[in-house]
Amino acid sequence: MGNHEHISKQFDVELESVRSLVLKMGGLVEAQISRGLEGLQTCDLDAIEKTINDDHRVNGMEVEIDELCTQIIARRQPTASDLRLLMTVIKTITDLERIGDEAEKIARMAKLICASDRISHPRFTEIRRVGEIALGMLRDSLDAFARLDTTAAAKVVRQDQVVDEQFQSILRQLITFMMEDPRTISTSLEILFVAKAIERIGDHAKNMCEYVVYLVKGKDVRHVTVEEIEKESRED
Repeated sequence: MGNHEHISKQFDVELESVRSLVLKMGGLVEAQISRGLEGLQTCDLDAIEKTINDDHRVNGMEVEIDELCTQIIARRQPTASDLRLLMTVIKTITDLERIGDEAEKIARMAKLICASDRISHPRFTEIRRVGEIALGMLRDSLDAFARLDTTAAAKVVRQDQVVDEQFQSILRQLITFMMEDPRTISTSLEILFVAKAIERIGDHAKNMCEYVVYLVKGKDVRHVTVEEIEKESRED
């Protein structure tokens, strides 16, 4: 019995270690997005380069956590909620790695915009606003994962609709700019790539919250409506 308790405690330590690594990776990706958006706003080339260079660190963490989960599954053969946790982690780090890729895209577009001598930067205010919403979604999704909070997770899923609407609004405005003044086409296209990257960050944050509902409730909610997810999150 004593040996079983020891193994059980060690298993708990391993699972907690994995959870901590996910949150650490999430913090790195958060900083990446924040720096990328700041670099776009201020043309801070150091921030832009750091955002681009940090992508390999994010990729490395994904590989590290994935290998750790694989080892735990092979060694411990977990079931029920423990297995759901590990599956959630594997899915979550995939989305975090992709968010890191989108942050890198934002920084690369910022580098192009800042390197040019084009003065007109249409839709920067809207980009900053929707970028902050997407960054907040990521932060809240990591918090929901840390606290196993399905109500908070459902709120993030709802917010994704706001980001999608903002993206469509920016797209329409940029098309208008390009039609009215062809000189804005290059910059408008680069900003459009940034807006699309932000929209994708929101999608990945939403995915992460759907995994939280799966982890806590044992139900796959990836292809259901927001209302169904909200209902599921409220049920005991």
